[in-house]
Amino acid sequence: MRILVTGSTGLLGNNVVRQLVAQGDEVRVLVRSSADPRPLEGLRVEIITGDVTSEQDIDAAVEGVDAVIHSAGVVRIGWSDAEMYHRVNVEGTQHVAKAARKQGARLVHVSTINTLGVATRRRVADETWADPRVVLCPYVTSKRAGESVVREQIREGLDAVIVHPGFMLGPWDWKPSSGEMILEVARRWTPLAPTGGVSVCDVRDVAAGVLSALERGRRGESYVLAGENLRYWRLWKLIAEVTGGSGPWVPAGPINRMIGGVFGDLWGKVTGVEPAVNSAAAKMASQLHFFSSDKAQRELGYTSRPARESVTDAWQWFLEHGYVDRSAPPR
Repeated sequence: MRILVTGSTGLLGNNVVRQLVAQGDEVRVLVRSSADPRPLEGLRVEIITGDVTSEQDIDAAVEGVDAVIHSAGVVRIGWSDAEMYHRVNVEGTQHVAKAARKQGARLVHVSTINTLGVATRRRVADETWADPRVVLCPYVTSKRAGESVVREQIREGLDAVIVHPGFMLGPWDWKPSSGEMILEVARRWTPLAPTGGVSVCDVRDVAAGVLSALERGRRGESYVLAGENLRYWRLWKLIAEVTGGSGPWVPAGPINRMIGGVFGDLWGKVTGVEPAVNSAAAKMASQLHFFSSDKAQRELGYTSRPARESVTDAWQWFLEHGYVDRSAPPR
């Protein structure tokens, strides 16, 4: 098959590309002119320079392909840059979905579990049920809108599947994205951990799930691709064990979360640059993003390895690729 992959330099997209190349597919990637060239070095791919926000670029990239895996998107938790989120996550997705429909290509659209909601203390979430008290920051609202435009095109005849990955860790995290949590816990003293939790999944397993969804997913269906449900406190403890960092002492209380969120918002207003710690991030980190992948396991054969293996392999990849200062004295 000839398959177009957007977001090919990101964590999931790069793992998808590597698995497609390994299984012998003809891979085309859409990359911006400013993209880091390292993720695609040595890979047998056709590189098309362009941007998902350009309908003309998308039409050219989709021409002649059998399928599209759309993993490009802006991923950040905060309140700023709403227009950029809309331009990339909504308008860009609309361009991709419309072009795929006109081409007659099958589409796998990569969304996120954050669009579905959150879990409760008594019940994990899935594709059909989730507590709606999600943080409606631009990332979440734009990804929800992106799903809506895909479903609009499905009603017009598009053959598409939507996947919802959990918190992905693993190798080939060039930017880095979610792996930044591993690096931060390894570098800094982190006595307080957020009170919420995430569904930790290995990006290699999610990439395999995406390819399975391309082959076996039912048109119009959504599939959660999650993993081991862990409180941040336990996850940070695990990361500290693997990396030699200083693990948390206790979960952060509501006063700590409020102070951190308010200070982050104020700092962003003063400097014009919103920090990673802000009220949206603080609130989301206090929620339980615990999910079940039962549907994907039944219909796609999806599996997810233990979180310890994902953390260990991600850390080893960071070490091998120069993301960790080996000359720094031990803690």
